[in-house]
Amino acid sequence: MPPLFPARCGRQLLTVDPRPAGQATTPWGGLGTLGCSLLLLLPAVPGSPAGRISGTRAVADIACKNCPLDLVFIIDSSCSVRPEESEKVKIFLSEMIDTLDIGERTTHVAVMNYASTVKVEFPLQTYFDKASMKEAISHIEPLSSGTMTGLAIQTAMDEVFTEEMGTQPASFNIPKVVIVVTDGRPQDQVQDVAASAQTAGTEIYAVGVDPEDMQSLRIMASKPLDEHIFYVETYGVIEKLTSKFRRTFCSANMCALGTHDCEQVSVRNSKSYLCDCYEGYTLNPAVDMCEPGRHNCDQICVSNNGSYVCECYEGYTLNPDKKTCSAVDMCAPGRHDCEQVCLRDDLFYTCDCYQGYTLNPDKKTCSRAITSSLVTTEESCKCEAIAALQDSVTSHLEALSTKLDEVFEKLQAYQSRQQVV
Repeated sequence: MPPLFPARCGRQLLTVDPRPAGQATTPWGGLGTLGCSLLLLLPAVPGSPAGRISGTRAVADIACKNCPLDLVFIIDSSCSVRPEESEKVKIFLSEMIDTLDIGERTTHVAVMNYASTVKVEFPLQTYFDKASMKEAISHIEPLSSGTMTGLAIQTAMDEVFTEEMGTQPASFNIPKVVIVVTDGRPQDQVQDVAASAQTAGTEIYAVGVDPEDMQSLRIMASKPLDEHIFYVETYGVIEKLTSKFRRTFCSANMCALGTHDCEQVSVRNSKSYLCDCYEGYTLNPAVDMCEPGRHNCDQICVSNNGSYVCECYEGYTLNPDKKTCSAVDMCAPGRHDCEQVCLRDDLFYTCDCYQGYTLNPDKKTCSRAITSSLVTTEESCKCEAIAALQDSVTSHLEALSTKLDEVFEKLQAYQSRQQVV
């Protein structure tokens, strides 16, 4: 991702005394909570502390420890986990703590314990020193039977990832990370909960210990799956995952030398970085990060204080990667106002009715169809034919009646003459 601020610096119009190389305070010490290990991530310049550090291993180790996280461990402690295995998990947690830079302005850690119920052993705001944190971990006790993994993740989202419980302010853009350690198949619906958490920006790693059901790990872990799923055969070797997680958390170090284009100082910010300047310099004006070629949004790029966010056109929704867009199912429940039947038509929809109902003029609601007492066109034609036949018959009957009258008159005249004779 391109830098969130421009990479070039201009010298301030003021006189600054050079800082002695041996002075403990660094000239960029006021960069705030998002700073990566700047002593190691700057190009070596004369007099800078970075120029006095050697050894690539030392650089990688300290740089990783100084990248802040809001990290929540969710530990399965159901009855399938034996006491000696629980102790192995505690060792794993303690060793993970040792790899992190714990502090109020660096990494916050919480630990949750779950089975059929969920217990927050300590939230993100409780401990900011490793010794106290590891002491609390040593006193964690197993809960009971059951494996309610979905409930545990939901509890983390609702009760732990809040600023009241120690989550760092959203403006800091600190990554929210969950590591779930389990040896059983979830007994609740974890897929929707995990998807919701990921959509909210939480990254989920799934650790399976001799997993019975690998699919359950796949549905809860973030993508790409090969970077977010770890498994071991027994709890006896789970501590070996510490080094893997260490490499995982370090692999996206955007402040590493050669991975950014800041002229002077790179400061890690979530999965990207910011540029800053040495004392005596000021950062040049920000560029529009939504210019073509500077962003990776699928549809709409919105500038945001020197950075940018991606959005989608109407009828589309932003995918969990926060970059690409997918068409919204307009006929999904809650998205339409059809009373009976919704018919999707690309990005739009039309309403229809069940058999026996007709669509009202509002094109949304339906009314029961009423059978008309009037004849149809076909029936009308039949009626006209019958009426014509009736008229013809009537005419013939009238003519016949006239003739009968004439015959009757003649008969009466004949009878009269006969009487006279």
